[in-house]
Amino acid sequence: MSERGQRSSFAEFTKGFWKENPILVMILGMCPTLAVTTSAINGLTMGLAVVFVLTGSSLIVSIIRNIVPKQVRIATFIVVIATFVTMVDLFLKAFLLDLSKALGPFIPLIVVNCIILGRAEAFASKHSVWRSLLDALGVSFGFTVTLIFLGGIREILGMRTFFGRSVLGEGFEPWIIMLLPPGAFITLGFMLGAKNLIDRKMKERK
Repeated sequence: MSERGQRSSFAEFTKGFWKENPILVMILGMCPTLAVTTSAINGLTMGLAVVFVLTGSSLIVSIIRNIVPKQVRIATFIVVIATFVTMVDLFLKAFLLDLSKALGPFIPLIVVNCIILGRAEAFASKHSVWRSLLDALGVSFGFTVTLIFLGGIREILGMRTFFGRSVLGEGFEPWIIMLLPPGAFITLGFMLGAKNLIDRKMKERK
């Protein structure tokens, strides 16, 4: 691969972390983002589920994009996505039952997640397998990192722990609001504000 091609591939992969972050920029997948991020491990699990589903479905959609009739394109994409979601759901129920219960219906609801269906329709159905893979990995890992940050902040302030381990002393009084829906909105609001501030500072330096 040429140096230009390597730069293009790197940009394709990294755009999902910052420039086109599905949560902080595109404001997609808000339902699971706000509902399951009461802890870092919940955010990590949901994020990895999305990585598997988005990567697998994007690869399949890219492979079959030229043979699926336009009339049934969306229905076909949903079937492909549902197949990968079912695999994740069954895996969690078989090996990680507590996490499966904690995430509740939000794993099955990945089928209709705007991020998954949106990338399948807007990107994978129009690009090569390699570019679709890079796009899926970048967007899904960007989603995962954001969920971990969001869940981690809420867990630290709401339970004094991070990934279940104590990080704040007994003298710190947990902020119970951080484990409730208002805490999710407040934390996400601060994260959005921080990203916008950083973007503005970066533009001023150029």
